[in-house]
Amino acid sequence: MDLIIIFGCGAVGKMTVGQELRKITDFRLFHNHMAIEPVIELMGRFDHALVEKIREDCFEAFLKTDYQGMIFTYMWAFDLQSDWDYIKGVADRFEATGGTVYYVELVADRDVRLARNKTENRLLHKASKRDITISDDRIIREETKYRIESRDGEIPFPNYIKIDNTNLEPDAVARMIKEHFSLPDIKPERMVQQIYFDPVRDDEIEQLQQMQEEAFMPLYEKYHDAGSPALESTDRIRARAARPNRKYYFICVSGARVGVINVGHNDPEEHEVSFISPIFILPRYQNRGFGYAAIRKAFEMHPEVKTWRLETIKEEPRNCHLYEKCGFVLTGEEEVVNDKMTLVMYERTVE
Repeated sequence: MDLIIIFGCGAVGKMTVGQELRKITDFRLFHNHMAIEPVIELMGRFDHALVEKIREDCFEAFLKTDYQGMIFTYMWAFDLQSDWDYIKGVADRFEATGGTVYYVELVADRDVRLARNKTENRLLHKASKRDITISDDRIIREETKYRIESRDGEIPFPNYIKIDNTNLEPDAVARMIKEHFSLPDIKPERMVQQIYFDPVRDDEIEQLQQMQEEAFMPLYEKYHDAGSPALESTDRIRARAARPNRKYYFICVSGARVGVINVGHNDPEEHEVSFISPIFILPRYQNRGFGYAAIRKAFEMHPEVKTWRLETIKEEPRNCHLYEKCGFVLTGEEEVVNDKMTLVMYERTVE
């Protein structure tokens, strides 16, 4: 099993970058304060031995899973031999499984880090940082008492990268790490496990319509097609939902509704042919693999279906790529909507 160690000064963004990296790889995040905060909350103070025990138990349990690896964050004092020894001990456990250890050092200007020390995400996950005055002073004390940034050439490991993320967003840093080490994407079956379908009730049709308008409005503004789902009325959506062989579902992840899928056929007697129409992911949740996972989930839910069909905009290559990745192929059927837009039909046949 592989291990990514993200290290750097306080509030440099280790946890936040780890959160973004978790979204695009098959690595899970074990940030340092996941062990520290429960101990402080329970004991009323930091207990090093108890924190270490929690970490060790978590490492041991995680190494028995089938994930690609773990992202572990740590504040590494390079002038303390004990920290070098600790990092080596953690790395050895993962390398003993045949895995690879990757080392990511983040550095950023102090003013930027002090500003990040007050961010909502940091304070949400790190209760011990919520007294900002004390937390700011601790950051300054730590970097004056210890040497928390490595010297040039000091890190001897081959899989090492140092990133100045002073002016970089966490998702951009995560992509840099993924690309630099050629880390694998999140496993498709893992994505399918993460999502679930929640049937849309009649009293939720209006919310569905609002979500659909939000998702499709950028395409409508681009192509100005009169049949855009962005313009579809609540009554029309309700009529489709009432058909006996059509079903709307909210696509949900961790309790959040990230999109919608409609599955079925207009003929209530038809069971081996099914349409996916529409399917959409809200803009703020796009590019996370949720659309792919939702289609795979639909396949799993309806093993009786032998032929799946859907249509999309020919001029949207990313949409076409998604459906082809799911096993759909072009049928050759096309419908010219206007001089900017053509609809193409895709089909997936199950042997």
